[in-house]
Amino acid sequence: MASPPGRALRGILRVSGPRARALVEPRCDLEDGWPQGRAARRGRFDDGGGSQPLLLLWMPGPASYTREDVCELHLPGSVPLLERALDALLRAGARRAEPGEFTRRAFHSGRLDLTRAEGVLELVRARSEDERRAATALLGGGLGERVASLRDNLDGLRALCEASLDFDESDTGHVDVEELLAVGERARGALTEALGWEQARPPRAGLPRVALVGAPNAGKSSLFNRLGRGAAAIVSDLAGTTRDALQARWGLDPDGGGDVELLDLAGLDRRDARGEDPVPRGAQDLARRFVASADLVLWVVDGSRADAGGLAAESEDLPVGADVLVVWNQIDRIDGAAEPAPALAAVLGPRPRVAVSAATGVGIEALREAARRAVASRPPAGSLARELAGRHRIALERGLEALGDALALLEAGGELDLVAGEMRRAVAALDEISGRTSPEDLLDRIFARFCIGK
Repeated sequence: MASPPGRALRGILRVSGPRARALVEPRCDLEDGWPQGRAARRGRFDDGGGSQPLLLLWMPGPASYTREDVCELHLPGSVPLLERALDALLRAGARRAEPGEFTRRAFHSGRLDLTRAEGVLELVRARSEDERRAATALLGGGLGERVASLRDNLDGLRALCEASLDFDESDTGHVDVEELLAVGERARGALTEALGWEQARPPRAGLPRVALVGAPNAGKSSLFNRLGRGAAAIVSDLAGTTRDALQARWGLDPDGGGDVELLDLAGLDRRDARGEDPVPRGAQDLARRFVASADLVLWVVDGSRADAGGLAAESEDLPVGADVLVVWNQIDRIDGAAEPAPALAAVLGPRPRVAVSAATGVGIEALREAARRAVASRPPAGSLARELAGRHRIALERGLEALGDALALLEAGGELDLVAGEMRRAVAALDEISGRTSPEDLLDRIFARFCIGK
């Protein structure tokens, strides 16, 4: 679903992949038939329980965002109708997109380099006009074009070094060391200038991420509404009410400031995770991805219903190595009991623990202080905006270091094959910026920060 959640005049379902037309066309009754090329058509969509008015946008690959066949279904913006249409496509063989999947497909197909993909992410998350302009510059390819030019210069210098290996000084193919040094100094000047641009770039806002996790109906959404500014999660006794990742800001300083990104996620229930219903399974897969990138996990436990077996199963879903703060919730239902029974305390282990009531507000200030200390005690690994800014700068620094080593070898009369090796190292550093050599775990971290449908 590529449109924001909630009611609207229109909602959008986006399908990308080689079977997009095969999945969608049998369910469409279009006024002028399926288009032969890129076009829009009006008609009706059969969702299995009736038909809905439809505006179909057909964008065959490679002339699409992902370079695959892409089909957008613009339907009435009623949440139940959109869910029914989505379920019809899932039953036909489609699968739900992961966060950032459309942009990741565009990256892997060569439509975007990694800097432009980062521009998409920053544009989606922009909070001010300055952030929007900076994101638009990234998306427009400003950094990518500079890096490509720098890479060409370094690659050209490497090629000159390798070509000279086959000739001696009397051959016309030989390149004089002084000429190599002159080309290298020009490349070093350009690389130094690019690094200066990155160092002068205003620091982009990046908030530590705090995730609420626990079993369904542990009171996570009530706590989210109590803590988050402007939070409005639906609270219900029906398990599985939370399906998406809800986000709000939570200020950890009593006098204001110290904001973190607070996430309300689907309850982790191993029975649903093994079930046949794709909605809770997909919601829990999404929750686990968000939890893996959190700086602090608030493990919300319903103190009025907790049992040792259930807590042991929940603990298996907590990310390894993450900071976990146990929130002993709903103490208003157990006569204010602030401590779990010994058997339950043994399962919770030595993790720090705070007793609260999301309903009455008891213990909320203690929770805020405990979270503030936990977040302040470690670098915010999940703060992607800072990570991206540092990634560009560090790669440029490594490229500049390798180029400096290459020029030092040249000046000292070193072997050209060693010089060429240093040049290859410099080129590889720049390739990390564009994503040519980025490891999969970094790509996972970047694209996990996207919302569904982007």
